[in-house]
Amino acid sequence: MKQKIALITGITGQDGAYLAQLLLNKNYRVIGLVRGYNSSNLAGLSYLGIKEQVELLTCDLLDISQVFKIIEQVEPKEIYNLAAQSSVSLSFQQPIGTFQFNTLSIFNILEVIKMLNKNIRFYQASSSEMYGKVNHLPITEDSILHPLSPYAISKVAAHFTCIHYRESYNLHISCGILFNHESYLRQNTFFVKKVIQDSIKITKGHLNALKVGNIDVRRDFGYAPKYVEAMYLMLQQENPSDYLICSGQTISLREIIYYIFDKLNIPHHLCQIDNQLYRPAEIEDMFGNNAKAKAELNWDYDLSIFQTLDLLLNEELENSQSL
Repeated sequence: MKQKIALITGITGQDGAYLAQLLLNKNYRVIGLVRGYNSSNLAGLSYLGIKEQVELLTCDLLDISQVFKIIEQVEPKEIYNLAAQSSVSLSFQQPIGTFQFNTLSIFNILEVIKMLNKNIRFYQASSSEMYGKVNHLPITEDSILHPLSPYAISKVAAHFTCIHYRESYNLHISCGILFNHESYLRQNTFFVKKVIQDSIKITKGHLNALKVGNIDVRRDFGYAPKYVEAMYLMLQQENPSDYLICSGQTISLREIIYYIFDKLNIPHHLCQIDNQLYRPAEIEDMFGNNAKAKAELNWDYDLSIFQTLDLLLNEELENSQSL
């Protein structure tokens, strides 16, 4: 039986690394697209012990000729598109660059699939940020989109581009609408990772306090290694569709901070509010309903947010020598 080939854009990110590990364990040949070779970018693959098992190719996703050449050469059965400018805060500073990359890259890949091989299955990483302020919770696949950041606007455009190509050209395209998901490989600019790392620094005397913005907003947090399982399952379905990938639970950022502080015996007053860290348009509460993914994909997610925080804190403590 011929070995399946998967192409992953954004392989050096948190999700890309865990997805690569999952696919390697299922005996895929895994090829990752990178903008350039940089050892710091490959830290996630190295940490998981798979850097030597994945094949890396350089590619500018904004250049359709490069995209065409690689897909023609590799002949993948599945393409997982995880590459994006994914920082909400950075998107306010760089709205044009964010929109350009997050949309044009999709058009290039889907145009090439349409031209070369319509049987290639394509996964798009959509985002819960697309929903913005919603009138009804929990969010479902049918909730109205109301993006509140340049990043969210770009993801809405990419999402509808995928739906257009699926419906117009009968391509096997599924979008995973992912809510916040964390792991040890999360970049330290993201909230939960920052809270855990800074809390450990406080216990070591390397930091006086944790500075945060609005911590009374509520979010749906999950565990990234389990979320990539849903990505894989989407491309194994006979018919493509779009799915919310979320924990189905909501928690305030304040509760997360106090939970970590209590685990590390840090007094609560060392959490300090900095008004400069507030976002221009903040979403007060956001959580999703994962019933469709559980029923149709047979995705077995059952971690509570506190179980996820325990996993994250323990792994961070095991690797905290450098903090």
